[in-house]
Amino acid sequence: MDARSTLIGLSYLVAASLFILGLRYLSSPATARRGNRIAALGMLIAIVVTLLDKQIVSFTWIAVAIVIGSIIGALSARLVKMTAMPEMVGIFNGFGGGASALVAVAEFIRLTSSPTAVMTLDVSITTILGVLIGGITLTGSFIAFGKLKGFISGSPITFPMQQPVNVLLLAAALVLGILVIAGTPIVWLFYVVVAIALIYGVLFVIPIGGADMPVVISLLNSFSGLAACAAGFVVKNHILIIAGALVGAAGLILTQIMCKAMNRSLANVLFSAFGTGDMAAGTTSDEQKSVKSVDSEEAAMVMGYAQSVIIVPGYGMAAAQAQHAVRELSELLQKRDIEVKFAVHPVAGRMPGHMNVLLAEANVPYNLLYDMDDINPEFPHTDVVLVIGANDVINPAARTDTTSPIYGMPILDADKAKHVIIIKRSLNVGFAGVDNELFYNKKTMMYFGSARERVQELIAEIKKL
Repeated sequence: MDARSTLIGLSYLVAASLFILGLRYLSSPATARRGNRIAALGMLIAIVVTLLDKQIVSFTWIAVAIVIGSIIGALSARLVKMTAMPEMVGIFNGFGGGASALVAVAEFIRLTSSPTAVMTLDVSITTILGVLIGGITLTGSFIAFGKLKGFISGSPITFPMQQPVNVLLLAAALVLGILVIAGTPIVWLFYVVVAIALIYGVLFVIPIGGADMPVVISLLNSFSGLAACAAGFVVKNHILIIAGALVGAAGLILTQIMCKAMNRSLANVLFSAFGTGDMAAGTTSDEQKSVKSVDSEEAAMVMGYAQSVIIVPGYGMAAAQAQHAVRELSELLQKRDIEVKFAVHPVAGRMPGHMNVLLAEANVPYNLLYDMDDINPEFPHTDVVLVIGANDVINPAARTDTTSPIYGMPILDADKAKHVIIIKRSLNVGFAGVDNELFYNKKTMMYFGSARERVQELIAEIKKL
């Protein structure tokens, strides 16, 4: 091995180490930004070394693509609102899968069009896997993006014999893929496999309801990593294999964590067509149940004279962009010597870590954020729980109602506090499409309205106390 190859290998080793270290730091909100920078540095090293390693005929188009991509990335980072982060993560997963699929397609075209090139068995297999996983990730992520954005219904979209059709499509893709790689590559069959992968991606995601979007996003993130790993084998690039494997494994672990947080299997998430998906869809199952409604003055009196407050954020906070007002409220309460903590459920919001990202963007101190397992023992000793736009993750039916679709799902024990104030626009059901028993609890006070407006009113009233 010459000195040049040794230097390239060492550079890839440094980049891989930075990826792993970055993932380690990303495991905590307090160190996530540092982890992101470290992983970005590793990716920069990997890209530069790869470009210097390969015999590039012309850097012109590569430079153009880098400039265009950098501009789009910078504008996205600056202009996309934090509330739209799930959609952006979803679409980025799709772009990652699509890029890997394109690499596999380009390598297939190069090897089959050259009279001297030989397509070995390992390259053939990883090429098929690259277009299959990458194609599914591409179109599946676009559907997830549409569901999150609202121009595709968040409700499960189903049709008769849907799952058998999906199984047949996937089986056909695998059989045709085997035919492509079994002998002399058949070009038209390869493009049929690509088309099936793209169609399957759509059919794979449309029957999944909005309640399960956090799981879908993390799963598609894993798929994008696996597609990149396959592309790395196709072009024989070690760092792409390592990076793809890391993303694939991390996404799969996160998917498992999200499923555990909902007490459901991955198969149930993918095939049960669970939940309504639309926040405004449906109404409470029993409109005759009585609720206690309060105004800003009453809510401020309860909170302003409490000794301890736990704030439970949900998607309603994100939709109303109320995170900055919530941070201001927490600071105001702390100035009155009130202990304030934030209870963050693993599946609150529309992507993994959605609430953590929003609260971090509003500069809420990391030491105030508590995971479900850490905060649940605190609820029985808490004076007031303020729920802002959360629903299913605080529904006591998950513990008691064996007929409920959320039965067995671990929830935040908000109902065990002395008082509960819930800011919500109406009594409409949440993503799971089930009524929330906590709304009708004697200790619960419903504070109806937009989260940001209601929190701002609370701030104004508490200042008068």
